[in-house]
Amino acid sequence: MSNLKERLKNGESVVGTMVTVFDNPDIVKMLKVCGFDLFIVDSEHGYMDYSKVAGLFAVAKSAGIAGLVRIPEVKREVVLKYMEMGADGLLLPNTETVDQAKALVDYSKYYPMGNRGVSLLRGHTGYEKVPSAVEYMNKANDETILMIQIESPIGVQNVGDILDVEGIDAAFIGPNDLSQSMGIMGQMDNPEFIKAIESVITAAKERNKFSGIHMMATDALQKWIDKGMTLNLWANDVVMLMNSARDGLAKLKK
Repeated sequence: MSNLKERLKNGESVVGTMVTVFDNPDIVKMLKVCGFDLFIVDSEHGYMDYSKVAGLFAVAKSAGIAGLVRIPEVKREVVLKYMEMGADGLLLPNTETVDQAKALVDYSKYYPMGNRGVSLLRGHTGYEKVPSAVEYMNKANDETILMIQIESPIGVQNVGDILDVEGIDAAFIGPNDLSQSMGIMGQMDNPEFIKAIESVITAAKERNKFSGIHMMATDALQKWIDKGMTLNLWANDVVMLMNSARDGLAKLKK
């Protein structure tokens, strides 16, 4: 497992990005060299198959960067497969209820916190025999990061109760879907939108948990870092490639 949660507990602010399309394992090394602390594979909107994601996580372990996945839904099979291939954590989209959060914990954490199936000679152990199964399972429970994504007014309203679930570490804002569900799509400076996010930050701080947001622009993200969000995403693989290409071509073709 990575030391990402330990760094967060020590008060560090970490920045990652979303991997949405490019599934060549070398992208993980590139992200690490660029300075990213983590990446999240988007398996909600994305279409990478399990074997492609497993390859990304295998490289992540050797490169020393945390690899997480945004799962499409909270189902036992889905959660278990990503955990077994070595995900450092999971992000559950559009979380609105305590029951969703409890299911996420139940499927991803070993007993006594959850009921994750036990298969220890897998990608998550590097195919090495663990000296003590119980010690390894307790360590995995402690280090795995579980994030709930708040993308609706119902999620904002229930965020405190959801964060009270043992095993849930962070509340993460999906700004596009949240603003859309509030009827103010894309209005990131709308006072009601700002108020909603600030209430999520407060709920997390009151429980000694973490909060974060995904923004495409650095200035937009920095504003929320300054407000206390410490587990954040900037841009994604497609945006970074296309923005750089557009900037360069604009200069060459002027």
